[in-house]
Amino acid sequence: MKHILPFLLIFLISDASASANRWEGQPFAQFELSDQNGQTKNNSDFKGKWAIIYFYPKDRTPGCTVEAQNFVDDYAKYQASNIEIVGVSYDDIESHKDFSDTYDMKFTLLADVDKKLSKAMDVDRILPWPHPSRQTFVVDPAGTIVKHYQDVKPKSHSQELLKDVQALISQKMK
Repeated sequence: MKHILPFLLIFLISDASASANRWEGQPFAQFELSDQNGQTKNNSDFKGKWAIIYFYPKDRTPGCTVEAQNFVDDYAKYQASNIEIVGVSYDDIESHKDFSDTYDMKFTLLADVDKKLSKAMDVDRILPWPHPSRQTFVVDPAGTIVKHYQDVKPKSHSQELLKDVQALISQKMK
């Protein structure tokens, strides 16, 4: 038994790192969802721009609020680099509207009430309650996922993304 544990640990570590990168190079899932203003959005609305599509558990919860407020604080920097921010949760349009208005969010919040997009992107979680896990996808102007963040820290994520995406844009321009 003691000889099996090291192999099991190596397998679990390699499996976790492989799963974190499995999305990179893949097209982002097709979607058609309503935003906080009741307008239908789909992939083509973000074509030609870089997009940060972040999934989060629930409007107005502490971690989700901190993460959203940091995106609000950095929003002008994202816009200056032609980067769109798109938040996705299971909350409905009304909840997103209230959350967006309360924290002056200028970016899109999508209502994935039927959970189709979350399931397609494998971020759907059941325990301890049904919610999308906190994960982020960076999508290039062609609609391809170029970076996936499976382990997100709400307090520092916006700054990390801004730095990483600006570096990715610089690389693509070379």
